[in-house]
Amino acid sequence: MSKQVVVAEGSSPPIGPYSLGVWAGDLLFVSGQTPIDPATGAVVPGSVTDQAHQTIKNVRTVLTAAGLTLDNVVKATLFIKDMDNFAAINEVYASYFAQPYPARSCVEVARLPRDVLVELEVVAAR
Repeated sequence: MSKQVVVAEGSSPPIGPYSLGVWAGDLLFVSGQTPIDPATGAVVPGSVTDQAHQTIKNVRTVLTAAGLTLDNVVKATLFIKDMDNFAAINEVYASYFAQPYPARSCVEVARLPRDVLVELEVVAAR
């Protein structure tokens, strides 16, 4: 199987040895996106809500580069630093995704890159 890498202009470059998105057949696997402001390369300051908005916008940038939208997402995995923020993150998430919602997992983790509060990875289908 051949893999095709997605290059997303206007996004933050990966901070490690990985691609932002990789096509495998009709599925696009988008690496975990964090609340990095692509214009500055810095973590978006503020609340978990502010960080959740930027994280989803960063996912959307990769999808757009691949010719897709958030409506193409079939599976999402949220990584959050504190499960007490679940309701706030869920509210932001629901403002970007429409029914029928993608399948989703949400897990609390001890630490995320650059000490952000939320990370989101998705799988999308053509």
